[in-house]
Amino acid sequence: MLLGVNIDHIAVLREARRINDPDPIDALSIAKRAGADQITIHLREDRRHIQDEDAKRIVELSPLPVNLECAIAPEIVQIVSNLNPHRVTLVPEKREEVTTEGGLDLEKNFDALKETILHFQNRGIEVSLFIDPYLEHIEMATDLHVEWVELHTGSFANIHASLYGNLLRSHHRIPSLDQPREVLANMLQKSLDALTKAAAAADAKGLKVAAGHGLNYQNVQKITPIVSIRELNIGQSIIARSIFTGLHESISTMKRLIG
Repeated sequence: MLLGVNIDHIAVLREARRINDPDPIDALSIAKRAGADQITIHLREDRRHIQDEDAKRIVELSPLPVNLECAIAPEIVQIVSNLNPHRVTLVPEKREEVTTEGGLDLEKNFDALKETILHFQNRGIEVSLFIDPYLEHIEMATDLHVEWVELHTGSFANIHASLYGNLLRSHHRIPSLDQPREVLANMLQKSLDALTKAAAAADAKGLKVAAGHGLNYQNVQKITPIVSIRELNIGQSIIARSIFTGLHESISTMKRLIG
């Protein structure tokens, strides 16, 4: 299984002090040596972490393919198409969110997505859609003629964290997940079943399948048996671990876990 390392949180640390380090560029060669297969970044409209110059330098200098996540806002689309990354992953975006929560609303944004997808594909850029693991979304992704879908694993990750006691900060608790363990265990299995079915359906339609959001060292091995998933994009947990172990070790350990 391929590993895309999201390096946004290196820029988060830099932007906390508005200084020049740590520089996300320094992660590129380390990621390659540690066994990563791809660099993933998100150029948000609010520029809360990765900046335009970061994105430009990363695409130009990365020894690994770059997967650039972005919303379908016209300004961002134009910037990203000029950068010409290996792949663009279209994601929903809300300024008030801490991180991207939930997949794209394909039905509501179908026409805008279709136009944006063609814009990138006409420039030779592969396109992926970040979607929730619903079969109807796989059908719409097929109709949009993208090369990839990335399945949102956030629901799975939240249930796993509640079941195994990883949601320690009260403001991160999700009321609907304050359930007995047996209920959470059943919910976890259902979320895995949904991911498995969606991945298989996408694969059967000729779509390449990635997955990501909330994956970490505790939960990722429940995802790896899903054979239709080719790639995992993981960021926050890798960068968090690297504070204590170093970036090379945190990446190589994740790579070993996913096989």
